[in-house]
Amino acid sequence: MYEIEFSDDALQDLKSLKKNEQNEVLDDIDANLRHEPAIETRNRKRLRPNQTAEWELRIGQFRVFYDVYEAVKIVSIEAVGLKIGSLLRFRGKERPL
Repeated sequence: MYEIEFSDDALQDLKSLKKNEQNEVLDDIDANLRHEPAIETRNRKRLRPNQTAEWELRIGQFRVFYDVYEAVKIVSIEAVGLKIGSLLRFRGKERPL
């Protein structure tokens, strides 16, 4: 079982969401990333190299970007964004990965 940690940016991203959206994202993070977070699935994929994170979890219109540290069994949530069409927004503003 992996421990889940949130970066300061990810916590700010979560706080910008409505309470029910926060609960949905947190529930799905727990359900999908506690066990085998580094295995690709329909909603989890490894990303091309970028400055944000190595992995992406899709939760409906939300995207959770995270890194996995296998040696210490930690999943570090780096950012939580909202995907609308081809645009990705963090705290209401577009931001590149």
